[in-house]
Amino acid sequence: MSDALVLTARSLRISRRNPDAIITSLLLPVMLMLIFVYFFGGAIETGTQYVTYVVPGVLVLCAGFGAAGTAVTVSDDMKGGLVDRFRSLDLGGASMLAGHVGASLVRNLVATTLVLGVAFLIGFRPQAGPAGWLAAVGLLVAYIAAISWLSAAAGLLARTPEAAGGFTFFMMFLPYPSSAFVPIGTMPSWLHGFAEHQPVTTLIEALRGLLLGRPVGSTPWIALAWCAGILAVSVAASGTLFARRTR
Repeated sequence: MSDALVLTARSLRISRRNPDAIITSLLLPVMLMLIFVYFFGGAIETGTQYVTYVVPGVLVLCAGFGAAGTAVTVSDDMKGGLVDRFRSLDLGGASMLAGHVGASLVRNLVATTLVLGVAFLIGFRPQAGPAGWLAAVGLLVAYIAAISWLSAAAGLLARTPEAAGGFTFFMMFLPYPSSAFVPIGTMPSWLHGFAEHQPVTTLIEALRGLLLGRPVGSTPWIALAWCAGILAVSVAASGTLFARRTR
């Protein structure tokens, strides 16, 4: 744990030296939210104010996009020969990967806070009580952790940081065929099955219900189960891939 905390601090210092990536990860979700609210929101019927509908989806988009960047940072470390130096210091692969995931959690919680702050400024008014906020934050943290570990596995699988960057594109695209920006009923019928049952939709609906004080049923537990499943598979895959890459 102490090694992971040290390497988390290292990853955060590296992030601080890359202002372009920080600005992109902070401003892109905000810009997308403003574009959807002010450019398209008037043409989309959701049964409520569009900003109220779209903010949970933007939060998930922000979390997934930021967490996916872990693939690039892991690939950078693997390519640069740093892993051999860590191994000579008796630092295991689990500590290195956990450091990247920990830094991803910190970065993404900052970005999420910024997105929420802008959302409040443009009219988002959640109705959640303390328990609702705590559950919503817990789900977002679980999602960021799961996607960060999945990204770490993608970074180990990719041979170059440029190839690892393709995972970022995938995670940024995933919220679009979901209920993030438009109701699923407005989509083509052949897309309904995927859009309704993919993990992002479940998470967005859980966040929407929790933040707006609406009944959520079992949706948060299903979203948490998705996160736990992704996390378990990703941690196992990361361990196997790290051992293979450093054999």
